Amino acid sequence: MAGVKDYRNDNVDRNRERIEEHVREILRLIGEDVEREGLLETPARVTRMYEEIFAGYSVDPREVMGVTFDENHQELVIIKDIVYYSQCEHHMAPFFGKIHVGYLPSGKIAGLSKFARLVEAVTRRLQVQERITSEIADILVEVLKPQGVMVVVDGEHMCMCSRGIKKPGSKTVTSAVRGQFASDPALRSEFLSLIKD
Repeated sequence: MAGVKDYRNDNVDRNRERIEEHVREILRLIGEDVEREGLLETPARVTRMYEEIFAGYSVDPREVMGVTFDENHQELVIIKDIVYYSQCEHHMAPFFGKIHVGYLPSGKIAGLSKFARLVEAVTRRLQVQERITSEIADILVEVLKPQGVMVVVDGEHMCMCSRGIKKPGSKTVTSAVRGQFASDPALRSEFLSLIKD
C-alpha cells in the first residue's frame, strides 16, 4: 500500500473546476484583482494544495497501519518527533508540531514507518489537536491491542499566533493515555522523560 503522501483527495480532483471558481470568488470578495498576473494561477495552485493537505479524507487511518507482526516484545516502544501539519477546522489556518507515540506491545508490533503514516492519515484533514491525540491513541489500541498507549502532541497554531490574540511561539500540548499508561504513573513518567529533547 502506498503511503499517505502518495494519496490525493479524490473529492478535490472531482470538483477541481468548482473549487477554483470559489477561490477566485473569495479573492474578488476580499478586494483582489483576479486578473492580476500574480493571481492568475492561484486558484489552480490552491486546489492542488488541497489535494495534498486534505489527503487524509481519501484513506482509512486504520488501513495505513498495514500488516502487524507477532513479536514477544513487552517493553516500552517509543516513536518520537513525528512532524505533522494540519488545518484547524475553526479557521482553516495551519497548525503543526510533533507527535510522540509510546506503546507496550502485547504480542503485536507494527513497522515503525506505519506510525508516521498513521499520523499523516489523521492530520491531513480539518482537525483539532485534541481529536488528533485521541484518534491516534484509539486506533493504536484497536489495531495493535497493546497493554497500553500514550500519545503526546505539541502544536503551534497559526489561528493563535498570527490572528486573534497574536501570541507567536505559544504551544499547545495534549496527551492521551490508554491501558497501563492510565494506571501506572511510573510508566507515564518514563515515557515523558524519554521524549524530552
